[in-house]
Amino acid sequence: MEEPVMTADDVRPLEVQASWQSGDVADASRWTEELSRDELDEIDAALAHAKSVSSNMLEIGREDFPLPHLSARLARIEKELIDGRGFVLLRGLPRLDYSNDEMCLAYWGIGLHLGNPWPQNKHGHMLGDVTDQGKALDDNTARGNELGGIALPYHSDGSDLVGLMCLQRPAEGGLSAVCNILAIHNELAETRPDLLAELYKPQPYDYRGEEAAGGKPWYEVPVFTRWEERLFARYIRPYILASQRHESAPRITPLAEEAMQLLDEMTQDPRFAVLMDFEPGDMQFVNNYHVLHARTAYRDDRESGQVRHLKRLWLETRALASRPPHFKSNVGGHWGKKKVISRLDAAE
Repeated sequence: MEEPVMTADDVRPLEVQASWQSGDVADASRWTEELSRDELDEIDAALAHAKSVSSNMLEIGREDFPLPHLSARLARIEKELIDGRGFVLLRGLPRLDYSNDEMCLAYWGIGLHLGNPWPQNKHGHMLGDVTDQGKALDDNTARGNELGGIALPYHSDGSDLVGLMCLQRPAEGGLSAVCNILAIHNELAETRPDLLAELYKPQPYDYRGEEAAGGKPWYEVPVFTRWEERLFARYIRPYILASQRHESAPRITPLAEEAMQLLDEMTQDPRFAVLMDFEPGDMQFVNNYHVLHARTAYRDDRESGQVRHLKRLWLETRALASRPPHFKSNVGGHWGKKKVISRLDAAE
């Protein structure tokens, strides 16, 4: 049973061991995991084995991508993602040694050791693309991963973990940023429990045109949920605001608007965030419930082939034994009826 909606008297700091500020993670070596030569050899051997099993990536399971020693390190990383810092950067996969398809297969295989892939949209993309897909900002069906050039605000994705792998860098800009919403939650519990309690109430979200046939074009989910003494966050401010275009959607209350404006201000506070610059081959994994992610504006140069292109995984971690009902796997929903791999190719 889901816990009741909180009041100002009920809210309190949660999971303090996973709460951090920027000074705690200023040393990039704390969250950068450099792959060793032996681990790279394991990945190379796993790629060869997976190719021998099937040419269809969706048919490759964790057992088809064996990582005898790296798997133990990935298990430790998975635990750190759920119970600790909440983000990691894997570095060292040599982008120039592999084709796009091989990079995607390596990323898929490593991801399988951290969790089970979820569909990311109505197309059933199990491995998606984050690159300029020609969508306009005022397109009511556009999603952040389809928009090019502009900065994206801090937000969470629709899964336990989100992974991003860099295939190509832009000509300039496009830094990745992570923000500890758990730390923000805990500070609000001490300073503005009245506003924090409002964010424990369901808020309306726009489906971006990806609802089930005949279904409502909006849904509701709280920004914060306390479940078995864990914090679960879901925050995509542009989608909350976009829900108001639907007359049938609940209206955002003045107190919720005040709370979200303060939350937005706090995500911009350098105390809670850290920036990183992706290199081709880098893989970032983030706990969506504790850490929001964002990006800075960027510029592509298509003539020179400098086009920002990331591949994305949504993963259901095996490290969480229990979740609130609204955060359970979406594999059985309408997004999961047709599972495919997105095939937007980066220039070789």
